[in-house]
Amino acid sequence: MIDSSSYVAWARLITELDDAQEHLKSLINEMTAKGALEEAELQSSLGHIYAHLNRAWNSRNNTFEITENQWREFSQFPTDIDPVG
Repeated sequence: MIDSSSYVAWARLITELDDAQEHLKSLINEMTAKGALEEAELQSSLGHIYAHLNRAWNSRNNTFEITENQWREFSQFPTDIDPVG
């Protein structure tokens, strides 16, 4: 179970999800306002959003501060989750 009993892990999870939401909303607003978006901009923005979501999942059980190596590792696409939908 993932819950708030581990403050560090819980705070990181909430922060990563909140950041992903913020960046996704910003992307949607930009696309709506411009009516167009360069593919490279979309790629960069989605990559950034994915990194937040990936860290949320990959670091969910890490109760300590994330090292630089872990940061890179946790930002990668998860290997233990399947897309649904």
